[in-house]
Amino acid sequence: MTAEEQKDRKVLVIDDDMDFIEANKAVLEEKGYQVAYALNGQDGLAKAFSDKPHLIVLDVMMNTVDEGFDVARQLRNNPDTRNIPLIMLTAINQKSGFPWKYDKDEAWLPVDIFLEKPLKPNELLENVRRLL
Repeated sequence: MTAEEQKDRKVLVIDDDMDFIEANKAVLEEKGYQVAYALNGQDGLAKAFSDKPHLIVLDVMMNTVDEGFDVARQLRNNPDTRNIPLIMLTAINQKSGFPWKYDKDEAWLPVDIFLEKPLKPNELLENVRRLL
């Protein structure tokens, strides 16, 4: 995808960590993506429904430990957002100390890519490029 094509691509980052948002927003915008963000699931859903981004980056643990899971299912159950690619991020293993492995299950967790935090901005950029 050329830089010209990227500038028309909107990425919505839904995460409660402003440092994470700012770091990744800078990298994505440097490559020409338009980036919006929300600090919780409710605001993220509202932006997804109104802005129709081309891709959503979604954290798991925000207001609750599983808020991102609920948001992902709501996005997939809505005809206006069901085809937007979803990258889900989590630090659940790091924060809980319990190993949790993602098994692709469209009904329970309908995401395209599942990534562990901490995550380097270039790793996120690579996955955004892959899905767009």
